[in-house]
Amino acid sequence: MQCRVTNLSSMSSENFESNLRREEVERLLALVHHDPHSILGIHPDGNRVYVRAFRPGAERIAVLIDGEPPHPMTEHTGGLFEATIEGRREVFPYRLEIQYRNSAPFEIVDPYAFLPTLGELDLYLWSEQKHERAYDKLGAHVREIDGVTGVSFAVWAPTARGVSVAGDFNYWDGRLHMMRVLGSSGVWEIFIPGVTPGAAYKYEIRTHDGSLLLKADPFGQLMETPPATASRVWQSNYEFHDEEWMEARATREAVRSPVSIYEVHLGSWRRVPEENHRPLSYRELATALGDYVNEMGFTHVQLMPVMEHPFSGSWGYQVSGYFAPTSRYGNPDELRYFIDEMHQRGIGVILDWVPAHFPKDEFSLGRFDGTALFEHADPRQGHHPDWGTYIFNYGRSEVRSFLIASALYWLGEFHVDGLRVDAVASMIYLDYGRHEGEWVPNAYGGRENLEAISFLKAMNEAVYRLNPGITMVAEESTAWSGVSRPTWMGGLGFGFKWDMGWMHDSLEYITLDPIYRKWHHRDLTFGLLYAWSENFVLPISHDEVVHGKRNLLSKMPGDLWQQFANQRAFFAYMWARSGKKLIFMGTEFGQRREWNHDESLDWDLLQFPEHRGLQLLVRDLNRIYRNEPALYEAEMEPSGFRWIEADDAASNLIAFMRIAPWSGRTIVCVCNFSPVVRKGHRIGVPRAGWYREILNSDAAIYGGANIGNSGGVEATPVQWHEYSHSIAIDLPALGVLWFEAPKS
Repeated sequence: MQCRVTNLSSMSSENFESNLRREEVERLLALVHHDPHSILGIHPDGNRVYVRAFRPGAERIAVLIDGEPPHPMTEHTGGLFEATIEGRREVFPYRLEIQYRNSAPFEIVDPYAFLPTLGELDLYLWSEQKHERAYDKLGAHVREIDGVTGVSFAVWAPTARGVSVAGDFNYWDGRLHMMRVLGSSGVWEIFIPGVTPGAAYKYEIRTHDGSLLLKADPFGQLMETPPATASRVWQSNYEFHDEEWMEARATREAVRSPVSIYEVHLGSWRRVPEENHRPLSYRELATALGDYVNEMGFTHVQLMPVMEHPFSGSWGYQVSGYFAPTSRYGNPDELRYFIDEMHQRGIGVILDWVPAHFPKDEFSLGRFDGTALFEHADPRQGHHPDWGTYIFNYGRSEVRSFLIASALYWLGEFHVDGLRVDAVASMIYLDYGRHEGEWVPNAYGGRENLEAISFLKAMNEAVYRLNPGITMVAEESTAWSGVSRPTWMGGLGFGFKWDMGWMHDSLEYITLDPIYRKWHHRDLTFGLLYAWSENFVLPISHDEVVHGKRNLLSKMPGDLWQQFANQRAFFAYMWARSGKKLIFMGTEFGQRREWNHDESLDWDLLQFPEHRGLQLLVRDLNRIYRNEPALYEAEMEPSGFRWIEADDAASNLIAFMRIAPWSGRTIVCVCNFSPVVRKGHRIGVPRAGWYREILNSDAAIYGGANIGNSGGVEATPVQWHEYSHSIAIDLPALGVLWFEAPKS
């Protein structure tokens, strides 16, 4: 890209016929004029009209008016041309014919002949955090104005001295398309006729310290494929066909529905070995991933961030394009196709979204107009020590508008069913990742980030109001109260919260050698003391299979058979426990090596029966979970859970019931986390009748030893565990059994 500045020393002393002020012309030639439209374009003056154009290096320019001969323009200084057309009082349509030395003449419609594409209401709403469709106005948009097709560009850069659009349509010459700032809004705007979808562009920004910046569009809806960094003009032509899904979604209550989430990194789920191991495209994934998720019975896929990001090794968590799907897998409409196809297959789509921080790459949001615009200027508030990134300034209305518009964009324009908001804890605590003296207390001397809390509440209120049936999920790792409670109750307004405590405790327990588990029995049961304080998702996420943590299977103790038995038992316990479910791709079939974002999952492992057996278990867990109201009807409240045996630490055993209060269904779950088969083990049950064994993690089809109860067992009137009846069952080693209780 080339950036050019006009040489002011070439300025002529000759006066313009229109008597332009010299200082105005100087600012224009220096590309720091806040309103180039006030000089360029068409300007009536009494019985004449002046037309001016700025085309440095042009040899000849003429004004073309239909039905009239060309009106030659005179170059007065440094590429600034002017024509005087007598006898006219009004603005009229015209074109410019331009010729450079040794090139053919060409015609353009003058970009300085158009009114702004943003009105006062747009600017007011933007500055007051109320413009819920700011993405329709800021950024680049294909429009037809007065019969002329082109692209409107608008960008927020309030302290810039001058802003231009530079792109492949103007040879990256920022002199040709200088923008105007609209009032005191800090929004710069221009409409450029003739620009078409696919055009690459950036904003050329001149700062008050004399620097020249080239920035990608914060509202850009498509970017070049990394490592290239320019924005591209995009116009969506996609028509969704998921009406049935969207209508049903609007009436669905997520807390009372089965939610089983398959977390996916699109670039490494499956690759094409015949084509240099390239990742699948959005369209290819729509079929391949859609078929697989349907086969496995998951209700949702959760995509690790698909927003554009410069560094693949960030897995998408350092976002540079908050409105642009990554072009690594296709264009925005191909992502829309993916989501549409998922919906038509009955699969919900959740996107990871990262409003907590953003990278410092020079082309991106950081120091956007030469100042700390999107981020805090004080590094104690604006620099993230853990990730080396910038932190958003949540107290600035325009930044809140930007982020809320981003959330609404994905939910509304892409029909996404929910956003999983990354790193919420780092947003709500001012001292997150910092030592004493490295952070600034709030106005009351506390560590809570009041601006971020206010932002999260406002965002959640907006997205739920405008998108019925969606859900917002918080990755929040502390004991902050009310994360998934409505804002009118004092909560943050999320629909769900990841239960990071459960994840840590349960993995701590299950990865111990069984001989030591009795000393850590509390890790297995403690989570039920707070399980209904929030609407929890139980996550076994990508974070647990990277950075030397090993994959889940390798964490398990014992030989290979015991490792698989442990993982099967853990999943059967997890699916029976209160809380929505989430596992990371590959975990469902026992990926052995650590996840690598540059490589495909090891699908060839499914040729081995133990891996295929684990996969079949997850499939059946999802099937039963989705069809059994006892497992989800009251999942988010204590009436849906009851302990049978919580304290048998010496046996590494727990037993509990899952209950559907409204449909009267009950499931009894018994978990044996010891490597000992327990014959005739007695468990108290709520009533008499036949208890059908509906799941056995030790079944031969899953790779187990097939120790069970031949389909079920009859309850006898033997009082046990404070119940009037009980069942005597054979418990497999490192196994979990589910029994369907007779109806009450």
